[in-house]
Amino acid sequence: MTLNDTAHGDVLVVRVEDSRIDAARAPEFKTAMIERIDRGHVRLVLDLSKVDFVDSSGLGAIVSCLKRIGPRGNLAVAGAKGAVAKLFALTRMDRVFPLHASVDDALKSVAG
Repeated sequence: MTLNDTAHGDVLVVRVEDSRIDAARAPEFKTAMIERIDRGHVRLVLDLSKVDFVDSSGLGAIVSCLKRIGPRGNLAVAGAKGAVAKLFALTRMDRVFPLHASVDDALKSVAG
């Protein structure tokens, strides 16, 4: 699992470079994200623009990140499209995670 970080003030943008967050990759994704959160990055934008598929394990890993952040910060999702956006809608996770078309839109939401 390849994740690339870009800091924007106190907000960390984490871009997922892999095309899938599935049962095989979710544990590695979760571990990498929890490490970032435990280092104090609690205002995050998760850029899923390169991700074409997320299964229930992947979604569970993303939910775990939000739980780990808790009331200390927030997590917004940017770039979810196609099957990924549909999964968030079908599971109603789009009500839990702010979904944004772009990283810039997500940054405004998280920074505000």
